[in-house]
Amino acid sequence: MTTNRTDELRAAVGGPTLFPGDEGFEDQHSGWNLTVSHAPSVVVVAESAADVAAAVLYASDAGLPVAVQSTGHGVSVPADGAVFISTRRLNDLSVDADARTARIGAGLIWGDVVAETAKSGLAPLNGSSPDVGVMGYLTGGGLPVLGRAFGFAADHVRSLEVVTADGRVRTVTPDSDADLFWAIRGGRSNFGVVTAAEIDLVPVERLYGGGLFFPGERSEEVLRTYFAWLEGLPEAMCSSIILLRFPDHPLVPEHNRGRFLVHLRIAYTGSAEEGKRLVAPLRALGPEDDTVEEMPYTRVGEIYRDPPRPTPAWARTAVLRSFGEDAVDALVAAAGPGANLPPGGVEVRHLGGALSRPAAVPSAVARPDGDFHLFMSMPAPAESAEVSRKAEQGVLDQLSAWDTGRMLPGFMFSSDNAPDRVRCGYRPEDYARLARLKAAYDPGNVFRINHNIPPAPGA
Repeated sequence: MTTNRTDELRAAVGGPTLFPGDEGFEDQHSGWNLTVSHAPSVVVVAESAADVAAAVLYASDAGLPVAVQSTGHGVSVPADGAVFISTRRLNDLSVDADARTARIGAGLIWGDVVAETAKSGLAPLNGSSPDVGVMGYLTGGGLPVLGRAFGFAADHVRSLEVVTADGRVRTVTPDSDADLFWAIRGGRSNFGVVTAAEIDLVPVERLYGGGLFFPGERSEEVLRTYFAWLEGLPEAMCSSIILLRFPDHPLVPEHNRGRFLVHLRIAYTGSAEEGKRLVAPLRALGPEDDTVEEMPYTRVGEIYRDPPRPTPAWARTAVLRSFGEDAVDALVAAAGPGANLPPGGVEVRHLGGALSRPAAVPSAVARPDGDFHLFMSMPAPAESAEVSRKAEQGVLDQLSAWDTGRMLPGFMFSSDNAPDRVRCGYRPEDYARLARLKAAYDPGNVFRINHNIPPAPGA
């Protein structure tokens, strides 16, 4: 990089432009998932879409890749040598209560949006953690807490403000750029830097939700009851179950340190009375702790209780076929009390409902082939990362008979960077279409610090 070029970049960007050694350089590219660290050539702290465009043009002229990050929950590839764009300051938020829409900036986290939309009696289709960044979630498809009731979050995006590889700031809608609008929703950061989005909101003010907790020694009994309970449930009932091993660590609440628990999560949009009736068979098991109650939607983050602070974590996921008795046996063997697993969680989330129906405006997020989503996350500091990798692969091996071979694009992590793994996030025909569109919009593969979809040759 020449001095002239770096001076031109600083002059073109309204926000800070930081190089190695500058104060704040390390802080701006650190992420929530600490298993991946970055060594970019420059960090651009964008304060506008124009700043993002200047950074993208600078990268293209210099022959450098672009990396983009808000919170870094889904970080997967080291951004070494890249032009690193931090979108944390793009935090504009406006709500149109009459239209039931919100315009959200790429630097926001879902907790910000939930708090603001609740003032109008509305809610976004956010995920389980209020600390996750909005745009990585949306471009990955977004699996909401209320997914069975409303579908994927990507199905409820109205428009996107995106900077493409040519440095253009585009407003992309189903009418203006149908192909690009389809590709970005599910194609993640392969097609540009999304700086803002307009999304639909849903008229949800309260939930009947929370958790039922059981000792891990009762895993088999609870799992069998849970999977039998799912038969015939209304779409408004959303749930998951996790086998959760806590480390013996000071940051863990004292009553859970070193324990193995089964945590059953409930989120129901119907009445509290009907919720109580539906949950009664699970309560009949006698949980040691029961937090399921009527709550305002602003407390939705309490249901899953995701970790609130940055940590190194190793994650694997899969879409699973329907669960019968033999599948429960396999899950108990893989992750129950007799399994030798490190601290962390093995979660199975109930899919179906609106998640299985075609969206009104299609996206690259295909409907799941299975009824359940498997998500595993285990702490992975350098000294024990291989232990977590082997443990999660062992669970996948024991559940292979129910594995569809598919993943949801928003649940691909650092274990899924290889081209054959990225393909698992899409139907073959959708992947081929994405590769052709990549060749059209980013032929130089500037946006490759991600789960990369290379441009189709000769497209």
